[in-house]
Amino acid sequence: MRVVVPDRPGSLGAVATAVGAAGGDIVGVDVVENRGDGFVVDDFLVDLPGGRLPDSLVTACRTVPDVTVEFIGHYSPGASLHRDLEAVEAMTDEPDRAEEILLDLVPGIFRSGWGLLLPAAGSTLKVQRASGGAPEDDGYEAPWLPLTEPTRIAIGPDAPEPWQDVVAVGVPVDDTGQAIVYGRDGGPRILDSELARLVHLVALAQVIRRTAPVLGSVPAMDSADDAATG
Repeated sequence: MRVVVPDRPGSLGAVATAVGAAGGDIVGVDVVENRGDGFVVDDFLVDLPGGRLPDSLVTACRTVPDVTVEFIGHYSPGASLHRDLEAVEAMTDEPDRAEEILLDLVPGIFRSGWGLLLPAAGSTLKVQRASGGAPEDDGYEAPWLPLTEPTRIAIGPDAPEPWQDVVAVGVPVDDTGQAIVYGRDGGPRILDSELARLVHLVALAQVIRRTAPVLGSVPAMDSADDAATG
């Protein structure tokens, strides 16, 4: 549940109280963006008992002054949630697959949505890897391709049906000639802070892959070692 909350003491607690009164158990809270206008955007992950409708959470939050529920959606039970640092650790474990690992973790890092790994060049969609139920419409002539810089993707009316209700961003992986596309079906919108995080993670993936030791390489001995063995 994405909620816009006043940036003042007690607001977050008031929302938590309202969610609890509606029968919801807050599993996690992420401050997604400080808008700079006196409001912050928070994502709440809420466990709602069977028989309770999500609308009850919206109604409860509206009782808190100046609070707006921007989006509410379903997150599958048991789905993995990840922090940015966990993604970096996972990429470091297999540096030669850094971009693929990041792609697989994108839905959990951003709490919803899906990811695609594509060639950055050309205008035809060619899915190399997908995660989180992404639309895999190979052959789609995408007007937003090729990707040369971090981009908010504009989905045109001629896009295939699975893309019609998509909000998405794309970030090129300069080293490999690929791009990582992150999207959501129906929302919530991808905030500037979320796009900036994806850009940062893609840059880290490239650094991790570049600095990985070459498999089978033998470290060179320094002069002291040479003298000792000579």
